[in-house]
Amino acid sequence: MRTNSIINTAAKALFVLALLTAVFNLNAGTKEEIIARMKARLPALEQLKNAGVVGENNLGYLEVRDDSADTKNAVDTENNDRKQVYAAIAAKNGTTAELVGKRRAIKLAKEAKKDQWLQNEKGEWYQKQ
Repeated sequence: MRTNSIINTAAKALFVLALLTAVFNLNAGTKEEIIARMKARLPALEQLKNAGVVGENNLGYLEVRDDSADTKNAVDTENNDRKQVYAAIAAKNGTTAELVGKRRAIKLAKEAKKDQWLQNEKGEWYQKQ
């Protein structure tokens, strides 16, 4: 079970890295900084999601479900980076950051682990079965 968790986390990290590398329309320094930050945060965020402390909303952003300062800071930091990523992808593809986020939310919901919190299109929270 632990091996699967490590493999899933590594696969997600590689996916994020590939996604960011392939679509970023930012200068190299900024791109590398965001990639490093998101990759470094991934294990801690997975723990928060697994504990039910945060969930993935239907706009492609994390949302705090437990109101602690540390959790809120981690979520805000991740969401700020996601916002930059979505804007860069949108600019490159001639769409909106909101649409990119919504599409990413669908993918994140599919990749979520059992019992992690997600938000459906209507804004209702549920745990993945």
